[in-house]
Amino acid sequence: MNINENQIPPSGVRALKNDLFLRALKGETVQRPPVWMMRQAGRYLPEFIALRDKYDFFTRCQTPELAAEITLQPIRRIAPDAAILFSDILVIPQAMGIEVLMKENFGPFLPNPIRTIQDVEKVIVPDVHETLGYVFEAIKLTKEMLNDEVPLIGFAGSPWTIMCYAVEGKGSKSFDMAKGFCFQYPEAAHVLLQKITDTTILYLKEKVKAGVNAVQIFDSWGGMLSPVDYQEFSWKYINQIIEALADDAPVIVFGKGCWFALGEMGKSRASALGVDWTCSPRNARYLSGGNITLQGNFDPSRLLSPIPVIKKMVHEMIDEFGKDKYIVNLGHGILPNIPVDHAKAFIDAVKEYNQ
Repeated sequence: MNINENQIPPSGVRALKNDLFLRALKGETVQRPPVWMMRQAGRYLPEFIALRDKYDFFTRCQTPELAAEITLQPIRRIAPDAAILFSDILVIPQAMGIEVLMKENFGPFLPNPIRTIQDVEKVIVPDVHETLGYVFEAIKLTKEMLNDEVPLIGFAGSPWTIMCYAVEGKGSKSFDMAKGFCFQYPEAAHVLLQKITDTTILYLKEKVKAGVNAVQIFDSWGGMLSPVDYQEFSWKYINQIIEALADDAPVIVFGKGCWFALGEMGKSRASALGVDWTCSPRNARYLSGGNITLQGNFDPSRLLSPIPVIKKMVHEMIDEFGKDKYIVNLGHGILPNIPVDHAKAFIDAVKEYNQ
């Protein structure tokens, strides 16, 4: 979709050929909602698997040419309305001097987790140019390769979600150690969360300067906290990031299992809120106040349904959310076992939508 004639881009900025995603973030009236998928640059694509078998995880993240290529793979294959840069939320703790490894068939592993106040004191707020320059180079290269076809999304993990890994040392079903650290040593926890927040703000601002059109904050483990603890240990830090970035680029916040915080989130300067599949479109609209753009919330496992069922469910989902102030997405990242033609059917169903 071409930019409107009355929307003159700033001097030196070329207009996007498809700006539907950005228009939905502004709450404009659209012919159909835009669509993209969390983790679309990844593990369900055979061409991604070929690169995965050749290069280890962080080599792919830290090599701009590889990150750019992986970012573009789904654009060529399934043609969503936005690209999301291939990277990982754990590049932030790496930059802060916390060792992070990616173990095969295990996931993230941090050999020296943060367990004491002294550990927190050692964590640095880095010069993001020195430690994360490869990400900014990947953005510039990706923008060049995208050739203004669609917008590019940059992202970061929420401070709470990053802290979960830093304290636990690995993935977890409950992150009891991270929660316990917050409750036993609240002062140290807040110092660590603030350091992560400060680093994330510096990082996302540079991502915008490098060329991303919007940013998303992933609070993957926010739903582990009670509503009261969520306000103290997660939301107040996310909101700092929103406030710091809102004048630079649209900010999307996705909190998995955080339906209880949608009211507070809806009052923020975020441009959109992600919703997982456990919250109905009606409840999400009601809880968020009804004025903010929402994104989601197709159950990723539902992409294993027969293609006609996927298309029918996508159209029903759009009808329930409404086509305006809405971005079609999954309720979490796409699973590795999803057939590519099913992922494409999800995207195509949105493009075929007629109210």
